[in-house]
Amino acid sequence: MGNFKVTKVRNSRIGLVDWDNLGFGRFFSDYIFVADYEHGKWNDGEIVPYGPMTDIEPANCTLHYGQTIFEGLKAFLDVKGGVNIFRPDQNAKRLNRSGERVCIPPFNEYRFVDSICELIKLDYAFVPKVRTHSLYIRPVVFGTGNFLGVHSSDTFRLVIMTSPVASYYKEGLNPVKILVSHDFVRAVRGGLGMAKTAANYAASLLAGKNAKEAGYAQVLWLDAVSQEFVDEVGAMNIMFVINDELITPPLGQGTILAGVTRSTVLTLAKEFGIKFSERTVSIAEVFEAHHNGTLQEVFGTGTAAVISPVGLLKYKGDIIEINEQKIGHLAQKFYDTISGIQCGEIEDKYNWNVHIDM
Repeated sequence: MGNFKVTKVRNSRIGLVDWDNLGFGRFFSDYIFVADYEHGKWNDGEIVPYGPMTDIEPANCTLHYGQTIFEGLKAFLDVKGGVNIFRPDQNAKRLNRSGERVCIPPFNEYRFVDSICELIKLDYAFVPKVRTHSLYIRPVVFGTGNFLGVHSSDTFRLVIMTSPVASYYKEGLNPVKILVSHDFVRAVRGGLGMAKTAANYAASLLAGKNAKEAGYAQVLWLDAVSQEFVDEVGAMNIMFVINDELITPPLGQGTILAGVTRSTVLTLAKEFGIKFSERTVSIAEVFEAHHNGTLQEVFGTGTAAVISPVGLLKYKGDIIEINEQKIGHLAQKFYDTISGIQCGEIEDKYNWNVHIDM
């Protein structure tokens, strides 16, 4: 484990947390980890109290040009004691892949995991005790240069914060309604779709707002060229079960984020002997499968929701109901297995958890 300078809080924020109404990303823990990149290298970093960053100037380049990336991962109480962080090494790798795409220097992956472990030791009281809740961990890196002009910053900051959270969707594990976008696109081939960068999410805001106003939880994005092939949902990758085959769009086009939960599900599918494929799937194929009775399940995979069943899909004027708006067998199996591993109830045979004894 790495040694980090720690500045202790004077007054804990624990009293500000409404444990009965956590929501998602509304409350923040006592500490953050902060590291700065200057003169061609990252400093050691330190853990300090959560609070405003008073050194951000109006000319900060990220405010103007969006040179920022982020990650999302979770920590869970282990039923046998201590805390489990689920697959943080994969988030460390993805953070650096995203950084490469927007000219942000890599951060040491081992130190990234160490910093999260030390942070959680200090913020242990903020790890929720409810089985379906967790401590969400949000690393973000952004340019700290102060200039006007489109070029990369020479200086950067990494901040890691934590937040006790409940389910991402108010529906919890109940199926959500998804609107298939045909007016907007999110990512193009060769663009930023494979990077977890702010621009992707800014591009999704208007369509997401329109979807929510129409009573839908999220938007399912199609490819930007033909608008025929499925990419992903705004906050999660998407999977279809058609004629007993698990199908999810491939990552090779560079328009889809390589989800950690997506990878986890595919690994488990192989273990379970489930037929699966990563291939292009058109929205027409999905609706045709529903009309001929072979569309069995649709569900999303992501850190925030883990597994989110889809009960309704609307595309233009056509609405289809999936599995009578009930969670499907495979979605339930994947959710139970992943959450069981995260909480220490099921053997972690793949060594996905980083365990912290408290």
